Amino acid sequence: MKSTNSLLPAEKRSVSILASLYAMRMLGLFMVLPVFMVEGQSLQGANPTLLGLAIGVYGLSQAVLQIPFGILSDKLGRKKMIFIGLVLFALGSVVAASSSSIYGVIVGRVLQGAGAIASVLMALLSDLTREENRTKAMATVGMTIGLSFAVALVLGPILTASFGLSGVFWVTAGLAVVGMLLLTRVPQAVQSKRHLETQVVTGSLSSVFGNKELMRLNWGIFSLHLVMTALFVAIPISLLNQFGFEKAQHGYFYLAVIFGAFVSMVPLIIIGEKRRQIRRFFQGAVLLLTVALLAEIWGMTGFISFTLLLFCFFVAFNYLEATLPSLVSKVAPAGMRGTAMGVYSSSQFLGAFLGGTLGGVAYDMGGLAAVYGLCATIGLVWTILTMSMPEPPYTTSLVLPLRPFEHGSAEQVSQQLGNIPGVQDVTLVVEEHLAYLKIDRKCLDEEALYKHPLAARAEG
Repeated sequence: MKSTNSLLPAEKRSVSILASLYAMRMLGLFMVLPVFMVEGQSLQGANPTLLGLAIGVYGLSQAVLQIPFGILSDKLGRKKMIFIGLVLFALGSVVAASSSSIYGVIVGRVLQGAGAIASVLMALLSDLTREENRTKAMATVGMTIGLSFAVALVLGPILTASFGLSGVFWVTAGLAVVGMLLLTRVPQAVQSKRHLETQVVTGSLSSVFGNKELMRLNWGIFSLHLVMTALFVAIPISLLNQFGFEKAQHGYFYLAVIFGAFVSMVPLIIIGEKRRQIRRFFQGAVLLLTVALLAEIWGMTGFISFTLLLFCFFVAFNYLEATLPSLVSKVAPAGMRGTAMGVYSSSQFLGAFLGGTLGGVAYDMGGLAAVYGLCATIGLVWTILTMSMPEPPYTTSLVLPLRPFEHGSAEQVSQQLGNIPGVQDVTLVVEEHLAYLKIDRKCLDEEALYKHPLAARAEG
């Protein structure tokens, strides 16, 4: 009997609330990006280096605390750690809103980042959704994050024009409070031993760091967020000083560019997956991003060229942002996806930290051209690294319940399952009688899989 792939009402409610929580938090972090380099100049002690540090420093505390928050959520409970994270986020927003000096804002941004609940939200989402619907749930959260990024770039300048920079931080604190109220509506997950994706089952963290393809993807998300954060050191200044855009108009500029880029990106994802050309599309996106950044060094003097190059950048950015986590899930060994995503998230936030910091230093030392040059250099390194990128496996994950078997026969069982056509990778969890499989559905022999002597159910 086949299981339904539709989300149950309880799953829909959980996904929508958790996606909203994630979006509110990302909205609060991103709203300052398009305005801070301009508005922050009025803060006491401000200079380009410290302004860049304030933009990206949240990423440092995020990167450091993601894994500890995840571990504590296993011991103390998911909702409790999410609540603590939201409190820290709200506290940091209040500190930043109340500060008249750049140093106070930096402290506030560090506290905002200390509410490192991304991994806990994803773990709770896994607890509250069935395995067959988990990818759909993660995709929903991913789209919500992308939407919140676009909304933040539009909303930040509008709020700043009406309420000033402190107003943006006060709104962010309010969003954190709304998030706490929403959290009360999330069901309390009873953590079952069946959900072992965040535990080290047959390997260790070294198996993730030792995986060449995973590390290539980690470098990718690190580079992508480094470049994106550094660009927002330069873009607001270009719009204001070079092209005469009023501060309140910046949001509408971002809306037009990013919305157009998002619409242009969607067909690329569909075609690449359908035709199994992800590697070529991925390499093309990295190359497009790099060329746009290189050309921006010379093309930033004309508004039309500046806008077109920025449009190309965001087409590539949106495609890569959507594709990278999918590639991590494809490449990660079965049963190690949780660990792989933890390292991936830490790489992302570390990139954001260095992007803001190095972008500020570059602008302080060499102006706008130095910032674009820094971004283009990172892009060139990434382009070179993608040249030897293999075609990713076109696989999905499957958990196969097994009948009890002896520990000594685990290797034999693993080989038997691995020999079934369409099964790419096998990880056995002997104590729980589970097999984590990576499968290619186009060539999977479902009959052989579900008629295996140890298969506990005949279900697709």
